[in-house]
Amino acid sequence: MSALAQDMWRLHPMHPEHLPQVLEVEQASYEFPWTDGIFRDCLRVGYSAWVVTDTVGEVMAYALMSMAVGEAHILNICVAPEHRRIGLARFLLKHLIMTARAADVTLVLLEVRISNAEAQTLYADFGFRQLGRRPRYYPARDGREDALVLGLDL
Repeated sequence: MSALAQDMWRLHPMHPEHLPQVLEVEQASYEFPWTDGIFRDCLRVGYSAWVVTDTVGEVMAYALMSMAVGEAHILNICVAPEHRRIGLARFLLKHLIMTARAADVTLVLLEVRISNAEAQTLYADFGFRQLGRRPRYYPARDGREDALVLGLDL
């Protein structure tokens, strides 16, 4: 499938019926993907969970965020490999920040792999700043990889 123009994207709350396609995107994107159970738990507890589909309902990207006590934690933003570099991650990040603001959140947090320079640049473009580092946070082929902890004051 070719990349679609932004006016062809459809943003929807994530529902269990999206999960087979979400899992396909997840597995195509990560060496250590989340499981169906993790996604179902996120939906069960009411996290802010979103999918972007094309006009026929195919999942192109998704995002999940938890919110509590004035803080939001972006858990995952993922774009299908064939739809990368067309602005979907930026689109979803903007939506998550707007959702957090509407919920009176004052701080948005996230972790990003130290090796993921492209994501770090995206977050910096939105004003995220480094708050710390979590040693050995992510599984990696050769053991574990550090995460940068980033924050955005709203």
